[in-house]
Amino acid sequence: MAGTPSVVIFDVGNVLFDWNPRFLYERLIDDDRALDAFLRDVATKEWHFQHDAGRPFAETSVELAAVHPQHSDLIAAWGPRFIEQLGDMLPGMRELVEQLDARGVPLYAITNFSGEFWPPFRTREADIFDRFRDIVVSGDELLTKPDPAIYHLALDRFGVTAADAVFIDDRADNVAAANAVGIHGLVFEDAATLRADLARLGVL
Repeated sequence: MAGTPSVVIFDVGNVLFDWNPRFLYERLIDDDRALDAFLRDVATKEWHFQHDAGRPFAETSVELAAVHPQHSDLIAAWGPRFIEQLGDMLPGMRELVEQLDARGVPLYAITNFSGEFWPPFRTREADIFDRFRDIVVSGDELLTKPDPAIYHLALDRFGVTAADAVFIDDRADNVAAANAVGIHGLVFEDAATLRADLARLGVL
């Protein structure tokens, strides 16, 4: 991974935007203990990962409701109202993306995200995502991070060599997988740390 990267590839959830199912379900469940239990035991992030991998919500919701029929209405809200689980951009990230774009740094993304849930969110945040030259969405590709195949697919599609790219993700396993295919990987902590890391790499 010698050399100075010239392209930045972002993760989306918990790097650019705050993702937390509580943002939606605290509006639907009044009791905090019941809310915690629902997200811990019913609509878990592990269950949701099936959507990132390409499974249709129509299938996963029916399966989950069959196990937890008392929560069928809450489960049914996950897909149609998924966009409400995504909050604002994380502090400092809008300014960083805008600065990179203004400098002419090519911006891309690789996101573990449902292909069904992505379009409404992409539309809502068009002012940011229009700055990106391309975005690989796991649910559309039936590949998820940290599978090396999704990084190879993204590099091929973007027309970018691994050594020319820096990849930012909040999960260490996803960053390790990027490093393994030759990409400069950075674990996201906050915008200030990322800005310093990009400056160290010569991107800023």
